[in-house]
Amino acid sequence: MLETLLAPYHLLLEFLDLGGWVVGWIVLCALVMWTLVLERAWFLLRIYPPLRRSCVAQWQARDERSSWIAQRIRTAMISELCQAMEAGLPLIRVMVPMSPLLGLLGTVVGMLQVFDAMTASHSADTRAMADGISHAMVATLAGLVVSLVGLFFAHLLGSRVKREAERLDELLEV
Repeated sequence: MLETLLAPYHLLLEFLDLGGWVVGWIVLCALVMWTLVLERAWFLLRIYPPLRRSCVAQWQARDERSSWIAQRIRTAMISELCQAMEAGLPLIRVMVPMSPLLGLLGTVVGMLQVFDAMTASHSADTRAMADGISHAMVATLAGLVVSLVGLFFAHLLGSRVKREAERLDELLEV
């Protein structure tokens, strides 16, 4: 039973060993990105709707909505809610290009291992070269996978925020 529970942990350790130390940084990048994605999804699904309802109720409770001051208040309300919706998106957008760059770093480190193996053996030892190439390819793969998944969710959350901002503009009618 315990071995079954520890199987994912052992697979992760094996994956980290296959890709070298750079894959650990890519996994850390993925964890930060997923934490932010889940937090933004939670905010948009659970926290934001009551905030929007409160803002709309506050706007509709106003007697006068057409003056310059009322329009500035409306703009401020929309701006505050939009800022709250976009809070974690810039950091997610930073993680998307950072992970393939870390993968590229892993590729360079892996190729340096290949060259070190060739230098140490004074020949083309295929087993030593294969280890470096394996590190390079696993790091590249990990970086690209993290980046592609992050790009999808960054776009999904960004478009949701844009739609909600437009909807908010319509709900707070003049």
